Amino acid sequence: MTKLGFPRLPQRYGKAPYFWLLSLVMMVWKFVYVTPTTTEILLLSASILLFLPLYLWSFSVQQSQLYSTILMTALLGIGWAPFNFGSSTFCIFAASMCSRISPGRSAYRVLALLQLSVVAATVLLALPPQFWVTALVFGTSVGVSAIIAAQLDLSKESLLRKQEEVEYLATLAERERIARDMHDLLGHNLSVITLKAELARKLFERDAVAAKQEIQDIEQTARQALHEVRQAISGYRSAGLSHEIKNARHVLDAAQIQVVTELEELTLPAALENVMALILREAVTNIIRHAQASICVIQLRRITDQAVLSIRDDGIAGSLSALKKGNGMLGMLERAHSVGGQLTLDTSQGMQIVLSLPMEVQA
Repeated sequence: MTKLGFPRLPQRYGKAPYFWLLSLVMMVWKFVYVTPTTTEILLLSASILLFLPLYLWSFSVQQSQLYSTILMTALLGIGWAPFNFGSSTFCIFAASMCSRISPGRSAYRVLALLQLSVVAATVLLALPPQFWVTALVFGTSVGVSAIIAAQLDLSKESLLRKQEEVEYLATLAERERIARDMHDLLGHNLSVITLKAELARKLFERDAVAAKQEIQDIEQTARQALHEVRQAISGYRSAGLSHEIKNARHVLDAAQIQVVTELEELTLPAALENVMALILREAVTNIIRHAQASICVIQLRRITDQAVLSIRDDGIAGSLSALKKGNGMLGMLERAHSVGGQLTLDTSQGMQIVLSLPMEVQA
């Protein structure tokens, strides 16, 4: 609610529900060929003013209160039907409100009950065919479509939550693995350094030669530990792209998107591999959230002195100009340019992202 108590649409619906209100023009279609009376204009204005808060309220009201909202909206349509067949638009709005009932079976039951009520009112009140035909045909199609769309949105939100959970758990597992490896790697060497430092301190006054030898051993052990840490970090970096490809397969499989991979064995600098991994992650995220694709093809190959990563799907690509203005695409372009690479888009058949990076990092 706003400060004035007027219903406000949840942000996830965007501006589309306001656009749908244009269908209220059906209520004034009659006046194109029949001059309305002052009383009729006043009653119609009052009805629309009553309907608007009901309509906006239906997007955020609790389900127990949604039934009364649907009923009142339908009664507005049936009440006006003997005088204005355009009131069928109220019944169509009531049918669309059924989509906000869960689970889906309950939504279909309420929609069926609503349409049966329209039939009963038509028989009892001898309503004009222009009203009940429009209310039944368009009301049923709009209601069923809205329920299906609502169920798809719920499935998409559930999938995104599961994806975020998988990514979070994968991050935790990776952190634990790194911590365990660092403990195993450094624990022994640091213990040796500590013991030798204590021994060198004790020998310092009694046997300088022996103390010097212990200090040399400390230096050698520390250098060895530093070398092993560098090797370990290098290993983590080199596993970055392969880990991301494995994660992409897992996430796309969870989204029921077929994954096809064509990967050449390439040895890449850590900086280039990191850029490829980040761009692959962003591309896969966009496919899951927006593309509605059924297949994704990931290719990695070498062309002359370039490492080329291609991510292609058969989903909905959208406008190329709009894609290039998106934050995700801008981030990909910036990462590619930061290492002297190029990123190209092709939306002729689904979406294809092609990343070309030099095999050597450019200064």
